This record gives sequence, structure tokens and C-alpha cells, in this order.
Amino acid sequence: IYLYWLISVTETPDAVVKGASKGSLDRDIALAEVEKEKRTSIIKAWEESEKTKAENKAQKKFSAVAAWENTKTSSAEAKLRKLEEKLEKKKADYGEKTKNKAAMIHKQAEEKRAMVEATRREEILKAEETAAKYRATGYTPKKFLGCF
Repeated sequence: IYLYWLISVTETPDAVVKGASKGSLDRDIALAEVEKEKRTSIIKAWEESEKTKAENKAQKKFSAVAAWENTKTSSAEAKLRKLEEKLEKKKADYGEKTKNKAAMIHKQAEEKRAMVEATRREEILKAEETAAKYRATGYTPKKFLGCF
């Protein structure tokens, strides 16, 4: 497409025919300079165009990388939040189970205390009844201070 800028400048004042007039020579030199400047400006414009294309391409890729990074970061954060919610739910479940277990243990302890208290009262009542019987009959117990 841009092949015209590849043509090298071969026309120089030395290459001009020696028999030409001085005005014609100046004109040819001026035309050669104009052509050279024209090619130089075209090359410069092409160079700027290519640099701009490269910059735009790089900017597009930077944007794509940033979008990818944002997507991955958001995904990881969402996954972390989901995991945290799951762990909070498990923690709440285990807390509930632990509270229920503690309540059950407390209930069983109360039942055992009630059983011990009932047994104690029965034994005290039995001892009182036996003591009253001994008093009424005048007998003494056979086992007095069983540890001796």
C-alpha cells in the first residue's frame, strides 16, 4: 500500500545533465528537494500512524488484562464470601448443637440430682422410722458405728 516511500532518492544535482541551463538546474534541484521533503513527510506520517496503531493495540490489550483481572478478582471474592457464609452457617449449626447438648446434659444432671435427693430422703425417712421403732420397742441397733 505504502510502496511509494520505498523509492530511493537517486536524483541529485550531480546526476543532472551538464549541458542544461543554470535556471533549469536550479529548478531540478528545487523539485528534487520538494520530492525529498514530500517523501520525508509521508514517511513521518506513516511512522506516526504505525506508532498510534501500536499504542491503541497495547491500550486495548491493557484494558483486556484489567477486565480479566477484575473478573477473576470478583470471582475469587464471591467464592470467598460464599465460603464464609457456609462456614458461618456451620458455626451456627455447631453452636446450636452444642447448646442443645449442654441443655440435655443439664437436664440429665437435674434428673440425677433429683434421684440422689429422693434416695437421700428415702434413707433419712427409713432411718427415722427405724429409730422410732427402736425407741418404741426399747431395742438397740445391732450395728452401731459400722466402721468400728
